[in-house]
Amino acid sequence: MQTEVLIAVKNLIKIYGKGTLAVKVLDVKSLEVRRGELVALTGPSGCGKTTLLNLLGALDSPTTGDILFEGKIFALKNEASLCRFRREKIGFIFQSYHLIPTLSVLKNVLTPALPLGKGYRRHALELLELVGLAGKEDRRPGMLSGGEQQRVAIARALLLEPEVILADEPTGNLDSATGAGIMDLLKKLNQQGKTVLVATHDQRVAKECDRNIRMVDGRII
Repeated sequence: MQTEVLIAVKNLIKIYGKGTLAVKVLDVKSLEVRRGELVALTGPSGCGKTTLLNLLGALDSPTTGDILFEGKIFALKNEASLCRFRREKIGFIFQSYHLIPTLSVLKNVLTPALPLGKGYRRHALELLELVGLAGKEDRRPGMLSGGEQQRVAIARALLLEPEVILADEPTGNLDSATGAGIMDLLKKLNQQGKTVLVATHDQRVAKECDRNIRMVDGRII
């Protein structure tokens, strides 16, 4: 039995600017990601990888075209529905971690749950154990290595049990050994059922994925 299509893209275009300053940064005619896949988006810097992830995760909206999630056209009309979609369906992992330096590791992991009230502390501690940071929950990000900070970011992305993990250059700021450890963790999460899209320029990372989608000049080739 073929796995269902979780995300589908049709004639997706993103243009920044207007008139003579308009620049088309993305032009994807068709793309499908099936539930449970581990997919690499590869290509040089500026090729549209991050733009595509931002559109798929509702951090940005397309100029034209459709995004379907679980077979339904993704057309959320207001910021409240966008926030709810991101909170319930998507977990983001950023190259620069985006941790809050004044908060402890535990509180950083808990930030997605702040609008929802209490009740996630035990789960957050379990996630920190999963990513190998048990016992470091009271430290601040500046006390951790780059690899450890990225593991905090992964735990944060997993807190609300999203269906999809979007990782933008998750190993880009790390040495090869630490990056391999982060990739092993993403593979483990995928084996547990998460759908994972990884934007990367590193072919070593791409080779660890089920499928490699190469982008050039905003297009899939």
